[in-house]
Amino acid sequence: MEELVKKAEEMGIDVEDLIITAMSRKDPQEGIKLRLTLARKYMAEAEEYLKRGDSAQASEKAYKVAEEVVKALSEKFNLPEYQRAVREGRWYAYTLGSASASLSKTLGEWVVNGWSSAYFLHVWGFHESKLSVTDIIPYLEGVKKLLENAEKVIGS
Repeated sequence: MEELVKKAEEMGIDVEDLIITAMSRKDPQEGIKLRLTLARKYMAEAEEYLKRGDSAQASEKAYKVAEEVVKALSEKFNLPEYQRAVREGRWYAYTLGSASASLSKTLGEWVVNGWSSAYFLHVWGFHESKLSVTDIIPYLEGVKKLLENAEKVIGS
């Protein structure tokens, strides 16, 4: 089983996401809760990396928080972006961006602000490794606010 997961990940397949999506088909509420649980785990990891001075990994974990939160909210509100991701079998960064914009119209600017902060961290903090620990703190706060507000909306 480990070999299968490793092979899938090497091919760019997000095994965790596939499993949660499959579980959501049986019980959408469970899928949404799992995504929030995962987001909380990633936030704890981001904060731990921050304490260790690893801005690149802290940035990437913060991005994963926002990714899971936007997916959970999109599923909760059954957005067209969510339906598209289910049809296509995966999410894309542009689909998550579109979903965050849609969600912001009804939930508030905190969604798109949190997503934008996370995407900035993903590109400049992780991929480009251009941000220091001090640089990422305000963006990490935006992601934290995204998670906190989503928990209130979802009721977890």
